[in-house]
Amino acid sequence: MRKSQCNVVAILLFLLAPVALHTAAAKDGSDSLPAATAAPAPEAAAEPARVPAKGSKESRVEVGVGVKVSTLGIGGEAAVQLSHRSNVRVGFNAFSYGDNFTKDGANYKGTLSLRSLQATYDLFLIGGLHLSPGVLVYNGNKVTANVSVPGGQTFTLSNVNYLSDAADPIGGTGKLSIYKAAPMVLIGFGNLVARSHHFSTTFEIGAAYQGPPRITLNLTGSACDPTGLNCRSVSADPTIQANVVSEEAKLNKSASPYKFYPVVSFGVGYKF
Repeated sequence: MRKSQCNVVAILLFLLAPVALHTAAAKDGSDSLPAATAAPAPEAAAEPARVPAKGSKESRVEVGVGVKVSTLGIGGEAAVQLSHRSNVRVGFNAFSYGDNFTKDGANYKGTLSLRSLQATYDLFLIGGLHLSPGVLVYNGNKVTANVSVPGGQTFTLSNVNYLSDAADPIGGTGKLSIYKAAPMVLIGFGNLVARSHHFSTTFEIGAAYQGPPRITLNLTGSACDPTGLNCRSVSADPTIQANVVSEEAKLNKSASPYKFYPVVSFGVGYKF
């Protein structure tokens, strides 16, 4: 081989040697690139604060409503739970009853009107057994009557006998009234805001202090002696008026035990 050709071959071998070495190294893995470092996992997102679901026990107000029949009348009531062992309750009562009767020769057409609003605090002692102090915040209970004595008929005022004037017979009105507000206390069974179910029944007994009943009589017409003589106007004669006042005092004394009004109640309710 010529000398010039040998020089060209030597130069080509010199230039290609690094390429051959790199190729061989790649085949046996000695020149492989280092494995990529795994990126650190992002930190877990902070768990959001738990918000009570709408309507859950933490946010819901327990309310119960019901109807009842009692010596205060027929009515309804509603209660709100204050704590696990207490409620506050409000209600209303209404009832009317009329009857006719005769007393001391006078005819009475009477009407009993029961109208009241009440508020109580229910404290549960054991289960549904509760003690409930409260108040009749409005006590409109009363008895009214129209009074009449037919002409020629005898009647009595404070143990004094009179004869109703045939030309101007006795008439008038009577009224029994009590305090407009009355404290009360009840004890009973049942819970209008039942803790474990929706429907409930309640029974209560107790009393309201309504004060001594006040009876007033307002008579008109003329009264005569039992013989039918000496007739005079009831409103103008001081002796007859004194007997009317004495009759009122006698009636008030007989009604005084009713300053404590008995309360007996039965009801059914539903809790929302």
